Amino acid sequence: MASASVPGARPLGVALLGCGVVGSQVVRLLEEQADDLAARIGAPVVLRGVAVRRLDAPREVDVPAELLTTDGPALVARDDVDIVVEVIGGIEPARTLILSALENGASVVTANKALLAEDGATLFEAAEKAGRDLYYEAAVAGAIPILRPLRDSLAGDRVTKVIGIVNGTTNYILDKMDTYGAGFAEALAEAQELGYAEADPTADVEAFDAAAKAAILASLAFHTRVTGSDVHREGISDVTAADVASAKDMGCVVKLLAIAELKHDADGQSAVSARVHPAMIPREHPLASVRDAYNAVFVESEAAGQLMFYGRGAGGAPTASAVLGDLVTVARNLVAGTKGVAASAYAARAVLPMGETLTRYHVAIDVDDRAGVLSAVALAFAEHGVSIQTVRQEGRGADAQLVVVSHTATDAQLSATVERLRTMDIVRDVTSVMRVEGEE
Repeated sequence: MASASVPGARPLGVALLGCGVVGSQVVRLLEEQADDLAARIGAPVVLRGVAVRRLDAPREVDVPAELLTTDGPALVARDDVDIVVEVIGGIEPARTLILSALENGASVVTANKALLAEDGATLFEAAEKAGRDLYYEAAVAGAIPILRPLRDSLAGDRVTKVIGIVNGTTNYILDKMDTYGAGFAEALAEAQELGYAEADPTADVEAFDAAAKAAILASLAFHTRVTGSDVHREGISDVTAADVASAKDMGCVVKLLAIAELKHDADGQSAVSARVHPAMIPREHPLASVRDAYNAVFVESEAAGQLMFYGRGAGGAPTASAVLGDLVTVARNLVAGTKGVAASAYAARAVLPMGETLTRYHVAIDVDDRAGVLSAVALAFAEHGVSIQTVRQEGRGADAQLVVVSHTATDAQLSATVERLRTMDIVRDVTSVMRVEGEE
């Protein structure tokens, strides 16, 4: 592997864990940009080894055989490795390898959102103890620079809300449902055919991927440790063509949103709300125009106001770009004999349960088409302290459909209202329940 020469500078050794879609592109960029990287860093970067599961697996780039190894633990413990880049994903063996790398004096760059969301605290503590960097820009939204602005650029501001589309697969599916009137299954099949969705799309369509990213965003934005299990999660598999059509009638579009907000709990203490779910947003909202498999994150802060970050949120090259950005920063710190600022968790705010979160509902209800139905439904909302913003009624012979949009209330109040509706004799079915964001 070629390296540039910087007079008098000690080469920095890099160990790469994983050589799949992202790892292959990291290898390519290290090779192609060796001279530029050396100039930017102030020292050449040398790839010492690449840990893989199988030596004979097909790869997108040619990696010299002498660099390939199946012994990850030995690679990260080498004396000539200064930076370990982890792109294998999952919890283990990634966690053990990262901790070993830090204990052995290497700084770490990772793209592992699942591990950071589940056990980031352990990794951050290990990095702090070792006096080494742990950078992870590529863990959220691919090439889009969002984590560093939250951590560094907005460090002097008070972020109040982060709302974003952080999963390209689900955005592609919902975009096709909105644009062409496709059903969920049809749009998913197309996404799989084009390679946007895995054969098993559960992590994407059931929002596990987005929830992990929401936890990372909330942790950085609000200086509080938020884990994936703290994030309320609902996927898009129950979103129907009728839901999307109803959103159109309201001038809205359905998106899977990751939302993290600074709120107050019942005692008036500052707290964090973190959730991922499909929601209707007005078509004039900046996030409504995010199409296909693109990602975007919308940030609100007290001084800077509203900021939006947009771009490709996945893929080998875009994610590798974010990895290389972190690698350059970490390498510069090593050359300068310093380390970056660690993620801060000084606020230690509580995470609100979903029931205490303020939101709005769009509810479609099939009812008997007779006198008194509307007033009975309105009473059910009122009994639970929920005010109705709009109601639309459509007759269907002996049946009718009511489409109700509420004002803001706690999610617990709204959920209780829906459960009450389902018990009423005049209600044949509650066919759709979806939250509404971005209006009130």
